[in-house]
Amino acid sequence: MSAQPGRQGSTAIAILAVVSAGSLANGCWMVFAPHHWFRNLPAAIPDYGPFNPHFVRDVGVAFLTMGAALAWATVRAAARFELVAVAALFAALHAVLHVFDTATGHVGAAHWMLDLPGVYFPAIVLVAVAGLLRGIRRR
Repeated sequence: MSAQPGRQGSTAIAILAVVSAGSLANGCWMVFAPHHWFRNLPAAIPDYGPFNPHFVRDVGVAFLTMGAALAWATVRAAARFELVAVAALFAALHAVLHVFDTATGHVGAAHWMLDLPGVYFPAIVLVAVAGLLRGIRRR
């Protein structure tokens, strides 16, 4: 990918910046205020089980890592695809776990919609951007 990414590449970079900011914000919230995150995230997190501050912080660190990789991808064209692919893998596997929990009744059917904006949508977007970047890279 050249220094001038073109229209598709510029759109991908903008999307990555937005997803990065969201991941970094969520990760910071989880690491520095885990109980507040657990009780106030509008995704009914308590439905998944009791509060465990260590576990919330562990997952927060994963979100910080993903956010950092995506931020790096916005400025490092040579590694953009690889960084986004790894972030997309985390997001997709995270989404699969939520699908499993909802499909098996561990959490209620309301989670199909509750998890859409913060779990399913970012996963779909990152997988799509990774595919786009792979196509751009092959040109």
